[in-house]
Amino acid sequence: MRKSFRRAAAAAVAAAALLTAGCSSGTVSDPAAANANQKVELTYWAWAPNLEKVVDIWNKANPNIHVTVNKQDGGDPAVTKLLTAIKAGSGAPDLIQAEYQKIPTLVAANALADLSATPAKETKGDFAAGVWNSVTLGGDALYAIPQDTGPMVFYYRADIFEKLGLAVPTTWDEYAADAKAIHKADPTAYLGTFSSNDAGWFTGMAQQAGASWWGIDGDAWSVKVDQEPTQKVAGYWGTLVQDGVIDNKPMYTPEWNTALNTGKQVGWLSAAWAPGVLAGNAGATAGKWKVAPMPQWDASKPSTGNWGGSSTAVTTQSKHLDAAAKFATWLNTDPAAVAALVNVAGIYPADTARAAASLTKAPAFFSNQPDFYKVIGEAAKGVGSFTYGPNVNVAFNAYNDQFAKAAQSKQKSAFLSAVTAMQDITVGDLKKSGFTVK
Repeated sequence: MRKSFRRAAAAAVAAAALLTAGCSSGTVSDPAAANANQKVELTYWAWAPNLEKVVDIWNKANPNIHVTVNKQDGGDPAVTKLLTAIKAGSGAPDLIQAEYQKIPTLVAANALADLSATPAKETKGDFAAGVWNSVTLGGDALYAIPQDTGPMVFYYRADIFEKLGLAVPTTWDEYAADAKAIHKADPTAYLGTFSSNDAGWFTGMAQQAGASWWGIDGDAWSVKVDQEPTQKVAGYWGTLVQDGVIDNKPMYTPEWNTALNTGKQVGWLSAAWAPGVLAGNAGATAGKWKVAPMPQWDASKPSTGNWGGSSTAVTTQSKHLDAAAKFATWLNTDPAAVAALVNVAGIYPADTARAAASLTKAPAFFSNQPDFYKVIGEAAKGVGSFTYGPNVNVAFNAYNDQFAKAAQSKQKSAFLSAVTAMQDITVGDLKKSGFTVK
């Protein structure tokens, strides 16, 4: 399958060809499409909070296409479960909430149906170009409808910044200066931490710097981890850790939660979904935080990266492609559905234009900042394209392993070496799996 690539007229189309060559198109007939009165039952694997309440809106308005949400653990467990069902030939749902970075892996396994022959293709104009690229892989096929995004921003303790007389950093040089000032004022406090347990966080940082870790070169994959943008980011954080002005402990630990609550973690470079985490882990600090754009490498060219985000995809085992595509389109572009995604599910929709009407009131945790979603919306405009590859799990695991060692060593050179190791491990795995790599 992997070595028998279909001939592509252009590199953009080759992205889809590299993944699906030798496999079926994933498009199945929909017997219900010919009979509008025939009732269809669809299953939807998803993990977004309260998504079943959003789906209830659809079910009440569309009695002939009933959707049942089957709650799953997000991320790798859901993907592994789906791939097992696809390999077995049965047991897969009609629809699945698929993270953007998992789409190439699922397409390579022939798990996602191509929706380009359905009206879902008309939703292209509803999403940012970089987000749309994530569900098309740069080609003509359409493997999912974007659902939510995670544009990265800078969260900070406004009260501590004011107490120390610090300006909110607009560049990475200013961020480093603030980090030094905060740690000098209180040797137990840090502006942030370098976290080696979440590759998605680092990926967003690299994306902001201009990185795109996979690419298409004719009929082959290319891997571009060990290049200037990612080296720059790794070297920057390696210097801060080496100088001792930034913590080197992972996020999402009891220690990190305590630091958020006690003001020892003064900032967090995170995504649009962070208010829920802060409210759950540091609820007593509500009203003390504010959000600002990410510090910039080049202030004249504002940009940011994505941390997280997911889509709604139809699986190749679904017998109701058209009905499933119709629901997926409604869920992510209908004004009422998008409003419910904001107000009920608490996510930041990819269709930001339709979401704007529901994003007028700041989250309760940020009630002190009425323009919260204006800051998020401006940041979302600066998210560029980032191409993921079919072995993203290998690259992410390599990040966790290599940067855990680097963070422990507290040496900038180890951070740079970790980038090179990620490159070598990712390329080696692609070749071992039978992909052509240039």
